[in-house]
Amino acid sequence: MESSSRYAGAAMLVAVAVSVPVNAVEAQQDSTPVRLDTVLVTVTRITGRSVLGSPYAVTIVRPDSARPGQRHSSIEETLAFIPGLSAISRNNPAQDARLSIRGFGARSAFGVRGVRVLRDGMPLTLPDGQTPLDYLSLESVGRIEVMRGAASALYGNASGGVIDIRSAAPSSSPLSLEARQWIGSRNTLRTGAALTGTSGNAHYLLDVAHNSSDGERAHSRHRATTGLFRSGIASRGTAFSIIALALHSPLAENPGALTGEEMGANRSMADPLSLRRNARKSVRQVQIGVSGIRTTSAGDLTLSAFGGARSLDNPLTFTVVEIGRHTFGAGGAIRHAFGILGMQHKLAIGVDVQTQNDLRRNYAACADTVRSPVATANCPTPGEDRGIVTLDQRELVAGIGLYASDEVELSKQLLLTAGLRGDRVRFEVRDRLVKPGNPDDSGIRLLGAVSPIAGLVSRFAPSHSAYANLSAAFETPTATELGNRADGSGGINSDINPQRSRTVEAGVRGYSGSVLRYDAAVFHTIVRDELIPFEIANSSGRRFFRNAGRTLRRGAELGGDATVGPAALLVSYSYSRFTFDSYAVGATSFAGNAIPGIPRHRLQAALRLQRRGRFTVFETETTGSSFADDANAVRVPGHFVAHLRAGLTPSRGAQHFTLTAGVSNIFDDTYSASIVANAARARFFEPAPGRSLYVGASLGRRLVK
Repeated sequence: MESSSRYAGAAMLVAVAVSVPVNAVEAQQDSTPVRLDTVLVTVTRITGRSVLGSPYAVTIVRPDSARPGQRHSSIEETLAFIPGLSAISRNNPAQDARLSIRGFGARSAFGVRGVRVLRDGMPLTLPDGQTPLDYLSLESVGRIEVMRGAASALYGNASGGVIDIRSAAPSSSPLSLEARQWIGSRNTLRTGAALTGTSGNAHYLLDVAHNSSDGERAHSRHRATTGLFRSGIASRGTAFSIIALALHSPLAENPGALTGEEMGANRSMADPLSLRRNARKSVRQVQIGVSGIRTTSAGDLTLSAFGGARSLDNPLTFTVVEIGRHTFGAGGAIRHAFGILGMQHKLAIGVDVQTQNDLRRNYAACADTVRSPVATANCPTPGEDRGIVTLDQRELVAGIGLYASDEVELSKQLLLTAGLRGDRVRFEVRDRLVKPGNPDDSGIRLLGAVSPIAGLVSRFAPSHSAYANLSAAFETPTATELGNRADGSGGINSDINPQRSRTVEAGVRGYSGSVLRYDAAVFHTIVRDELIPFEIANSSGRRFFRNAGRTLRRGAELGGDATVGPAALLVSYSYSRFTFDSYAVGATSFAGNAIPGIPRHRLQAALRLQRRGRFTVFETETTGSSFADDANAVRVPGHFVAHLRAGLTPSRGAQHFTLTAGVSNIFDDTYSASIVANAARARFFEPAPGRSLYVGASLGRRLVK
């Protein structure tokens, strides 16, 4: 009865949203697909090149342009409908969404792995290759540039690609305000506001958003406030900018993963061990970056620097982790255009430097003994949820990368790009818990690689192009992965190596006026020493890592949209045949098995109707089955899920208003899009949310004309 009433309520909300007068003012959202040739790509690190002129698989999206009514609260909603890219919510506020490109990053234990993430060009990815996403503000996103495929020759320690999230353009008036309020199921609230403006040659953007929810599952409450400030000024041919990101999250509970039987019986339950140990996290973080770009008639010079601090309190099922982190980075690049032998060149030479300084302390997990009056060796103080210090060390990571690339116009229709990058990453552990019976686990390890990339693009028609490229990439283990050793010893694990990949890729893309846009690609990737997560019995969910000998990734991607009058259809399809080619654990060989956690087929489709201030968006996702373990003994069923939202967007001069209502997971299906690969306690499944309703309103107004 409760489910039926909620479904009826969703239908009523949608009906109210779409039943507006036909003479309503036209919506401000742009319903016309973005023409590829008019958008310049910055993620390729070569300025002034359109998407059609890039020899790589590049996608640029504007979140509310093709799919209006987004809540801007989750990265998986923002990054949907990009072929080859999977953004999956773990339905766990203590864990970031799992982002992967062509399978890289699909089995990350926490944070994002294998993919470089930037905000307005400022790196969010740490020098060890990990990216926390919890402090990424999504309130004022204008566009997202995604490079799919190996990109180490451009950005360093990454394998899958690059995601650069760009802020919206500032208002042309001196002061504009936009306020948003969202209300949803499970006491979900999101309140956001943004101030923006331009005065002379200066501009600014400031946004803040507060999120709170009781969570889709037991033990999944969440409270967080994020903020962003961005400002810039141009003076005498030089543009200066500053950007700051901040997060305060006092509570993010961790419900853990479930077995298949538990998910089928009650998908909203939490792992009993997570409840007993009160698994959760609280975070504070701030990161600030500054940059300057000097433009000349032949090119430009760019200099940038950034720094940040993060404090993390993270009780887990097997330990309590405290981390105090400081990061710093800087970069510089020179781009110069010139002609030689009748051909035009665009040469880029640059350097990136990053450091990461973590003070890590682990404590014995004592939350399930809090009510016990009896002291133990590991938990000597009754009533405390953390016991003795089991690890106390300083973890230092420093990386430096030098790169050079050149674009050569062989003809008006043919462009050749070639680049080379050298990287060196230094890991150091300074043990601070040296005493009798606990030896000094300090150590140093140096990892590096030289990564080439080459690509060719042909503009065989004004609005169509074909491309091909050869690329290389490498990915180091993170500091945490190097420190987690299955034998229980400390220090840096010298038995695992960076994974290295080689990719061959080809594709075509183009558009036909404002009616049709398409993007298709095929690729073949060989990965050596792929980093594989695993668990062991009695580890209480702790993840360890080892190398597979060789894996093969063969795939195809198709994306596009078609617009006819007020209707538009968006489609994204990914074919992923990813297998182990040579991989054995002891006497057991997994050669020929599918890499777990990645369905072979994934299709997303959306129908948008938009006319005279009204919009309706119907979205679906269908996936094939996959596996949860390297042995392919546990199959994960495929799923079909559908979402619907609708709204109205009347606008009057300097003021605009939007009202949106929606329902997620219309049919209340039970499924798990996110998998914990090789879980020792058979807790592979992180259930997706059930049916949920939400309504939202936003008001924008120019305060000063």
